[in-house]
Amino acid sequence: MRSAVLAAAALLGLPATAAADVTLTWGGDVTLGSSYGQPPRAGWPQLAPIAPVLRASDITVLNYEGTFAPGGPSKCGAGRPRCFAFQAPARNARSLRRAGVDVANLANNHAYDFGARGYSSTRRALRGAGVEPTGAPAEIRVMRRNGIRIAFVGFSPYRWGAPLNDHGAVRRLVRRAARRAPIVAVLFHGGAEGSAHTHTPRGRERAFGEDRGDLRAFARVAIRAGADLVLGSGPHVLRGLELHRDRLIAYSLGNLTGWHNFDTSGPVLSLSALITVRVARDGRFEHGAIASLRLDGTGVPHRDRRERAAALMRRLSSSDFGGRMRFRRQGTAGDGRGRVTSSARSGG
Repeated sequence: MRSAVLAAAALLGLPATAAADVTLTWGGDVTLGSSYGQPPRAGWPQLAPIAPVLRASDITVLNYEGTFAPGGPSKCGAGRPRCFAFQAPARNARSLRRAGVDVANLANNHAYDFGARGYSSTRRALRGAGVEPTGAPAEIRVMRRNGIRIAFVGFSPYRWGAPLNDHGAVRRLVRRAARRAPIVAVLFHGGAEGSAHTHTPRGRERAFGEDRGDLRAFARVAIRAGADLVLGSGPHVLRGLELHRDRLIAYSLGNLTGWHNFDTSGPVLSLSALITVRVARDGRFEHGAIASLRLDGTGVPHRDRRERAAALMRRLSSSDFGGRMRFRRQGTAGDGRGRVTSSARSGG
């Protein structure tokens, strides 16, 4: 066990610490197919370039946007303009597990692209592949690693997820999760979308006529209720990182892979990242490493030796959260990574 911990720490660019700590990797938005065009017969080619990082962590979590397996009428109907409904073959769920994914958040706007039937088929496909779904209302998913329980809950502005915009409900669900596990990871899907929304604003955000939440306020409510990690998705672009009460908040890591379904053009939308954090048994943030990625024209991620994602996140963390989040370039196993240090702090 100790040798495995040391090997994983070396790959992730993290200092080796006690095996009782837990490392967790979080990525951005993922979809492995769509209801238009030709979805790939397998999702593995999209995930293969980043699988070594996903597998090295004790537990890996992604936000899965879309559905697995045919079923249910599309929300887009016949020829509805500017509507996107994602559905991939059920066998593609196995690619997530093959790549090292343990938990998939379904609290997002595409989980019901094909209604209740599509949603239930997605959960069956994930569990059949060995990936645990989370994000349903009142759902608490508990995993165990290194003898430590970690609870996952997912929030969104949609009725099929725990309510992002109801702070009383946020407190109640996080407190329930904290009673079941010493480490609580809160996953959320919210915020405005697109290249103009890399900054995390104060106050509420809207997109497509929807209230996508006051994400700063949400994150603080969750942490004060007992959350140890708050991990976000939804804006489809990178955003800054923040520490609040020694707990890490990652507001968005952009798109992780999309197979032609996400816009990956330009210097902002093409950037992605994976963040791996080490947390102590009591949930305190200890160390973190960022793997900078760049998406090609099909939406497949590749390691970016120029570290553009880490550089952008460093600037956003500084400008949005007080300039106290520091990154250090870390060269390990032949690649560079931005390292988030536990000495970082932010106000609020």
